[in-house]
Amino acid sequence: MAQNRNPINVAVLGATGAVGQRFVQLLQGHPWFRIAELVASDRSAGQRYGEAVRWVLPGNPPADLAERVVLPLDADVQSPLVFSALPADIAQTIEWRLAETGHVVCSNASAYRMHEHVPILLPEINAPHAALVRVQRQKYGWGTGGLVTNSNCTSAPVAMAFAPLRQFGIAAAQLTSLQAVSGGGYPGVPSLDILDNVIPFINGEEPKLEAEPRKMLGALAGERIAFLDYAASATCTRVPVLDGHLVSVAVRFYEAVSEEQIVAVWRDFRGPEPVPSLPSAPPQPVIYHSAPDRPQPRRDRDAGSGMATVVGRLRPCPVIGGWKFLALAHNTVRGAAGCSILNAELLVAEGLAG
Repeated sequence: MAQNRNPINVAVLGATGAVGQRFVQLLQGHPWFRIAELVASDRSAGQRYGEAVRWVLPGNPPADLAERVVLPLDADVQSPLVFSALPADIAQTIEWRLAETGHVVCSNASAYRMHEHVPILLPEINAPHAALVRVQRQKYGWGTGGLVTNSNCTSAPVAMAFAPLRQFGIAAAQLTSLQAVSGGGYPGVPSLDILDNVIPFINGEEPKLEAEPRKMLGALAGERIAFLDYAASATCTRVPVLDGHLVSVAVRFYEAVSEEQIVAVWRDFRGPEPVPSLPSAPPQPVIYHSAPDRPQPRRDRDAGSGMATVVGRLRPCPVIGGWKFLALAHNTVRGAAGCSILNAELLVAEGLAG
């Protein structure tokens, strides 16, 4: 069992950026993984991590990593498991190369999310999609290599909230996001743009929010994923909140569904084995809040150690002809580094990494 073995050496790519820092923070004391290599751009390579990183999370960089020398992006990485927090344009080249050379890459980047043989893993809802790693190895000759992604940070709460509702037949969804500033990385949105303001456009976000949940909620069909077939319309906005993406959702079903049925399936929802027993899995993936003014980012983003999706304000929607609600997730934990770590745990448990 993975719990009884020596920790697996891992590398963090983009280790000095905001999501890279979240990887570093969440991997501290992890029972299965040990950070062996920190990799970043030429601006940071060759420096000690404590000097190279501008730490934007609470506290300070982990003391045991502060003296670690940061490796360049073209380094000969030795760790069998790699976490990527690289920008998409850089990830396009580096992640594929690492998979080709036998590494298992768990990526937060968008570069390969829509590739037909690369899963967007959210283990509670689509753990069987991990089998595409075996398809990759057969098709591309990667040996022990593989590449999986996690979703866009706004797609995560939508897909998680929709997963228990698939049984009712999702026909259409209208989605409006209120996304925290940390989703834009560091230094992010200029203060004179975001303070006392809402920015009603985030470049590239709306197509992701419309497409990614359909892939995550789809079924593995041979060597590809058959997307869940529903119509989606998204509007994405940036709001002056530090962490936590909130999405206003209106959804229509093919079946008549009651409020009691929706709340029951949310509360009873759990991932398939072995997901609930993985170290980073929250005890309850979807938490329903009955208070009329919840969920709220400041009060609810850390539910389940930041790995749970909190839903609430469930009520009929007279326009779309179904139900509407709010869904919230911590964008740099469940929507980024935390999900990648859970993905890696799943791969280890399934014998696909480690």
